[in-house]
Amino acid sequence: MKKMCRLVVMMGAVVALLMTGVPAFSQTMDVSRDHRGGHGQMMERGNMGNMGDMVGLCAEHADRMGLTDDQIMKIKPLHHEMEKKQARYRADLQIAKIELMEIMEVKNFDLDKAGYAVKKIAAIKTANQMEMLKAMKEMRTILTDEQFKKMKKIMFMKMGDKNQHRGF
Repeated sequence: MKKMCRLVVMMGAVVALLMTGVPAFSQTMDVSRDHRGGHGQMMERGNMGNMGDMVGLCAEHADRMGLTDDQIMKIKPLHHEMEKKQARYRADLQIAKIELMEIMEVKNFDLDKAGYAVKKIAAIKTANQMEMLKAMKEMRTILTDEQFKKMKKIMFMKMGDKNQHRGF
């Protein structure tokens, strides 16, 4: 009986974390960055849409980065596709969270169904993260080494601006 109670409490904690948007452990750190900022902090948020900002950032700062017209023409469709995928991701994630809440509405909810719903939420997040990583990889093939360095510098400055607005 104690084991079942502990399991229910743990499941409740997992659901609470999912509902509050706390990122999964795999999304919280990028050890290779020594927590200095940059791309690792983007992953920290658990919102891969921020990774998609890289494409928007390149489009927004095309002149500053020295992008050619050809590069811009390659970036635009990639950016639009990423925006569509992010919209689908947010909708799918929200639906999965609602489904989990529906399962848990009853006092004696089905633990197997709740566990499946939690796994579904995790799978949606993982699939989205992989899609964004693929898009980032493709995006980086469009940039020269020098443009990539400029992009990282702009991203770092943007991250500093966002952190200052949050009081960091």
